[in-house]
Formats: sequence, C-alpha cells, structure tokens
Amino acid sequence: MQNIKKKGRGRPKKVNVQKTNPNIRVKLKKMDDLSFDDALFVPMKTNTIVDGLLSSEGGLMPGTSYIFAGSPGVGKSTVLMDWLAEFQKQGKETLFISGEMGKIDLYKYVERFPKFGSLPTLFLEEYLTNPKEAIENTLKRGFDVVLVDSWAEVTDLVSDQMGWTRKRVESWLLELLGTHNNGKNKAKKYTSFMLIQQMTKQEELAGSNKVKHMTTGYCYIKYEGSDREARFIEFKKNRRGGEDKVYFDLGGGGKVGYNYPEAD
Repeated sequence: MQNIKKKGRGRPKKVNVQKTNPNIRVKLKKMDDLSFDDALFVPMKTNTIVDGLLSSEGGLMPGTSYIFAGSPGVGKSTVLMDWLAEFQKQGKETLFISGEMGKIDLYKYVERFPKFGSLPTLFLEEYLTNPKEAIENTLKRGFDVVLVDSWAEVTDLVSDQMGWTRKRVESWLLELLGTHNNGKNKAKKYTSFMLIQQMTKQEELAGSNKVKHMTTGYCYIKYEGSDREARFIEFKKNRRGGEDKVYFDLGGGGKVGYNYPEAD
C-alpha cells in the first residue's frame, strides 16, 4: 500500500506586519521658516575640472549622497579614490569603506597609485559577523567625505547578518546616509557619500527606484564606443547642477587625467 504524506495541521505561521500609527502627528514646514549652517553650502574641491561636474558651485557639496555605477574594470574605484585623496589633500576628513578589496589587494593597488596610501580605510573583511555595527560605529566619529565600495557588498553583508530583506537593508542604509548628511555625528560633520553600485545587464543602475529618488544624484562611469578606449563620467541626475560629462584616463605616474568632451 502506497504511503501518502499527510499535510501538517495546526496554526499557520505568523507573518510580521509593520504596525501603523493612525494618530501620527505631521508637521508641515515652509522653507522661509528654516535656516541652515553656512558650512553646508561651501563646496569641497578636487582642484580639477571634476569640480564643475560635481556641482554648479564647483565641487562636492556637503550633506549630499551620490550613486556611481559603471562597466566592470572601467575604473570606478580608481576615479573615486582619486577624488577622495584630493579632498583629503585639501584638509577634509575622509573614509574609504572597502567591501570588495581586502588589505592585500589594496596594498598592491597603492603601488600603482601612491596617493591612496594615506586614506583611512574600514576593511569589511575584518567584520564579516558584525558589518552593521562596524559601519555605524565608524561613521559616528564624523567625516567630511565617505566612499563606499560597494552598495551591493554592504547590502549583502548586512542582509546576511541581520536576516533582513534587501529592501529593509536599503531603507537602513538610506536612513544612515540621511543621519550623517545632517551632521548627526560626534564631529558634527555634514557627511557627503559617494557609493559605488552595480549595473544591470541592460546597463542601468541596479537597485530600486527609491535609491535613485532618495539620493542627490546618480552617475555612470563607462567606456565609450566598441573599442573601449575612451572612458567618461556622466551624471544622469544631479540636484546640485554642474557639467554633464567629463572624460578620463588612467595614465601613468599614478595619476588620473580628466578632459572635457571635444566640441562638435
């Protein structure tokens, strides 16, 4: 006689549902009634033509968050670490959160680009069991500019640690950015974030639309043409204005070169 497996009986599993608060107090605000620290409107400069790309004021503005996506191997990390090193050179407090490169890889990288050797770096490979706390506690110190490589690695690590969905990790990360954009850290720095993100097969920015809408802007770093010789940086959205496109090359001497597009 064939054994037939009976379906289990009992109460269905509980589903965690976010409770709502129908009595929440909402306060509307008028921009005419608000005031901000003047330091929020002083651009941080690389002293290259990139400053015109980052904002109409010329430089990276405090309290902003940008997503950078691009082709594999095009030089996303190199370009953004170059900017970070220049901000540090101008006296800004900087931080590199490395979720992809380990200490040995970065050590060899610095042989090609020596200016990266003085960048304070949080290696997430050292905090695989508690990346969330490592990131939160480090950011509490307060920095002017933070480079995160990458959004995807941070999302995966925190999701594994906390058992959260990607959407929940995304909300946590966006809230964390907003906290430090607004200077809520020990040094009261209006932190700006540069976050590297992956691209889809259609060469679009990976992640939900919430990431696009709740950050200051997003930018592509890509090869141009089938020969893949030219490389460019192009903003698709930038609430702080600025130029649309700059070309770059990873030439010799441990430097990144930047050029404007040639006029037609």
